[in-house]
Amino acid sequence: MVLRRSPGVTRWADVVWRATGILPGADEADWKLLRQEGESAEYHAATLPLTLYRSDTEAYVHGLAAKVPCLFVVCRETGVKDRPLEVVLVTASPYEAQDYCDGGEELVERIAMTPGILNWVRAYVAEHHEEEAFVKRRRDKQRMPHQDGVGDPRISQATDVYRAPRRSDTEPVQ
Repeated sequence: MVLRRSPGVTRWADVVWRATGILPGADEADWKLLRQEGESAEYHAATLPLTLYRSDTEAYVHGLAAKVPCLFVVCRETGVKDRPLEVVLVTASPYEAQDYCDGGEELVERIAMTPGILNWVRAYVAEHHEEEAFVKRRRDKQRMPHQDGVGDPRISQATDVYRAPRRSDTEPVQ
């Protein structure tokens, strides 16, 4: 995983981190400096496996249908100066990436799939994906209580639910 450190553009962020690339088949790495240009630097931060699961093929189909199919990199801040981010996960599932985005504690970045990875994911989906027909759920009429048109019978009503609210006598008329 290649992470790029750039200077921040606001006074609230000193540094901005972005995932900029993947290195398929790379050896193990632990924040190896790849390139430095002025205040910006690129690091080979980690080498993680990309694992595909049969249960997630619907998500992979959705991701492959995007204009630019992407991998998603999930990083977490560590607070350590020489290793400020921990690369937690690399996934091809946009659904899993969305789950990490919802928490708000992790940094989730998109990286375009390389042609080799794109072909591998397509082959995996072609072999393992099974379309599931949509089945609309129907109400169980035996469990539903009979309704006579006056609200929900499970909620006690002391008065008529259709009456208009009255003004109290103490309220001034305008």
